[in-house]
Amino acid sequence: MKIIMTTKIDLASANIKQKLIENFGFKESDAKFDSNVVYKKGDILILTTNQEMIYYDYLDKEIERQLSIRPELIIFASRHSSKQKLPTLTTHVTGNWGKSMYGGRDNSLAIAQPTAMKLALLKMSELNDLGWMVCYEATHHGPSEVNVPSLFIEIGSSEKEWVNDRAGEILAETIMYVISNYLKKDFKVAIGIGGGHYAPKQTKVALSSELAFSHIAAKYAHPVSREMLLKSIERTAEQVEAIYVDWKGSKGETRQLARSLAEELGLEFIKD
Repeated sequence: MKIIMTTKIDLASANIKQKLIENFGFKESDAKFDSNVVYKKGDILILTTNQEMIYYDYLDKEIERQLSIRPELIIFASRHSSKQKLPTLTTHVTGNWGKSMYGGRDNSLAIAQPTAMKLALLKMSELNDLGWMVCYEATHHGPSEVNVPSLFIEIGSSEKEWVNDRAGEILAETIMYVISNYLKKDFKVAIGIGGGHYAPKQTKVALSSELAFSHIAAKYAHPVSREMLLKSIERTAEQVEAIYVDWKGSKGETRQLARSLAEELGLEFIKD
């Protein structure tokens, strides 16, 4: 089963959920998750919790416990918040390169699904008639303890955007497109190193080439240890073929580590 995860306490999440139900024929089922009605369409479930999703470690186990199913993919439909309040449509995988600040555990990464994130990026960009920024985000918050592939797809970055009907429609359509196509595509998968939080170079490359990014370590997360770089490769659902480095946007120690690790593992090293 594919899971679309929503929460009652997130205006963007509720917006996206409403558009999924209205536009894609989801129906109420007899099942409940966290005391909330489960909506179903084919092999896709919309689940709703009552808590912040970034703190929902072991969600896959909880789904298995409550519903007796093992998820294949979890897409979190969520808000994005920022001080700048930039109108954005974003996607990323979760985890913490170092100390946990917003959910998850220290030095722990969720399992990335690069093709799903790339397809989300492409579809949001295609549908974006709002003039908003469309981008990846670096790996930066929980949950980190999720042992099936997952990704966040978000509306940012203030209440004005979270409740925007068109943004909800775009993300609902994007989520359905991703679920229908992520197993049909084959891209070159890369770990992303460097740059800002909104991963401008990685976003540009993914929109214009065959590269699909897994975990992205923004410059503010550097230095990144060898152990964590190896973990980012291990915690990718697809075969990683390259390490991509935003050279000017990386600290020296981390970019040299990325180069040497690529050579050691026989991965393509892409310096931009």
